Amino acid sequence: MVKLSVIVPFYNVLAYAPDTLRSLRANAREDIEVILVDDCSTDGTGELLRRAQDGIEGAVLLVHEENRGLATARNTGLDAARGEYIAFLDGDDWLVPGHYARLLTETERLGCSFVRTDHVQVTGRTRTVRRVPHGPRGVVSSPRDAILPAHRTTSVDYAFAWAGLYHRELLDRGLLHFTDGLRTAEDRPWIWRLHREAESFAVLGTLGHFYRRGISSSLTQIGDVRQLDFLRAFDQVVEETAADRDAETLLPKAVRTYCAVLAHHLGDIGKFEPRVARSLKSLGAAALRRLPRPVLDEALDAMDVRRAAPLRRLRRRPAAAKETAAR
Repeated sequence: MVKLSVIVPFYNVLAYAPDTLRSLRANAREDIEVILVDDCSTDGTGELLRRAQDGIEGAVLLVHEENRGLATARNTGLDAARGEYIAFLDGDDWLVPGHYARLLTETERLGCSFVRTDHVQVTGRTRTVRRVPHGPRGVVSSPRDAILPAHRTTSVDYAFAWAGLYHRELLDRGLLHFTDGLRTAEDRPWIWRLHREAESFAVLGTLGHFYRRGISSSLTQIGDVRQLDFLRAFDQVVEETAADRDAETLLPKAVRTYCAVLAHHLGDIGKFEPRVARSLKSLGAAALRRLPRPVLDEALDAMDVRRAAPLRRLRRRPAAAKETAAR
């Protein structure tokens, strides 16, 4: 019986994939399958994976004929997964030996739908511990209750899919798949849906996952149009939350988060290509106009002036001709 399926997408990470693969070998067990997904790499990563799969117990390699993005690559792995539990790992991150064995032991002991874990952020030679923003460790809680309060950082703001372990019943219920085609912020609708619809979760203080930041191949470092997928991701969060039975309570949190992320990108607009920067402004203005006005007013009033002022200016931006015609 397969106890755990680990889904690992790779795309052009030849410099980092050897560390990832070594850490997978150090976590191998006869009841763990490792699903390697090559998302049509062009830098030699695919050949490395073909050579490496025989050296990792339970490894299988799936290959995309065209690049389809992280969300879709994870879905390819989910469709092939046979495990009682599911885990994710990115192709440029790595694990300490025995990490998955410890997670499985703790998750089965707690008997909850999913667990979330702390991690170590790696930026160059700097190591920083990042904690799940949620109460006591090792205590089973309601995921829905962990969404709020709206004015604080909560568990839904810690959106990393790889920071946890998920029971198969969530996959069978359709809660673990990602929105196909999202190139960035794909974890955001996913983590909100999980917290709204799963029955139970717990946070573990297990530090076994090392997450690389600031590498040149990461979309967070690339100022092209794919970065703007965060708008589609948060549109989905708001739309699905507005349809929830507790929409009146939960929607302010969703809107505040959307505004905070939009303000962040506006503050960093210099990293974008000029054409993409213009699109960010026009699409951002349209996004603000779509948000429920009373909830948006409340969110902007609660923000500091430095972040709120650009959003207020953007909100007053005249609608583009195409947008006006569409309405």
